[in-house]
Amino acid sequence: MRALLGFGEQIDGFDIPVLNEREARAGAGILFAIAMIAFMNAFLVGNFAPIRVVAVVFFIDFFIRVLISPRYAPSLILGRLAVRNQTPEFTGAPQKHFAWALGLGLATLMVVLVAGFDVRGPINMLICVTCLTLLFFETAFGICIGCLLYRVLLRRETVLCPGGACEVKI
Repeated sequence: MRALLGFGEQIDGFDIPVLNEREARAGAGILFAIAMIAFMNAFLVGNFAPIRVVAVVFFIDFFIRVLISPRYAPSLILGRLAVRNQTPEFTGAPQKHFAWALGLGLATLMVVLVAGFDVRGPINMLICVTCLTLLFFETAFGICIGCLLYRVLLRRETVLCPGGACEVKI
């Protein structure tokens, strides 16, 4: 059962559970595109209906990623299909778990505000801009801000960051 419902994969040659960073970046790109459309609808037209839908989609996707297994998250399945012919680049699962838990927290807050209480205004837009920024940095630059926060806030060592971003340079 642990093999089906676990966070990260045990790959020979790695001491910790890992995730395919290419899948994660592709999944972030998919979520970024969807979120940008919803955000622009709210910002430019004042139509918050797409944000309601996107908030629920984000919540479901991050709920599956964090509490069930990334293997079954819809955006990561699509990302896996998009990068299936590329060589995997593995990253440490613990810091991704923390980063995606932050995403789940933001998505939960949005679902409560938008779908639960029909709140519209600056707080929604601020949360959307935060999500868009995090997704953009992950997609465009391969910088997982949540992973950096994992190291800073929890004071835990991160290993296997994409592009060697967490190695200490002397």
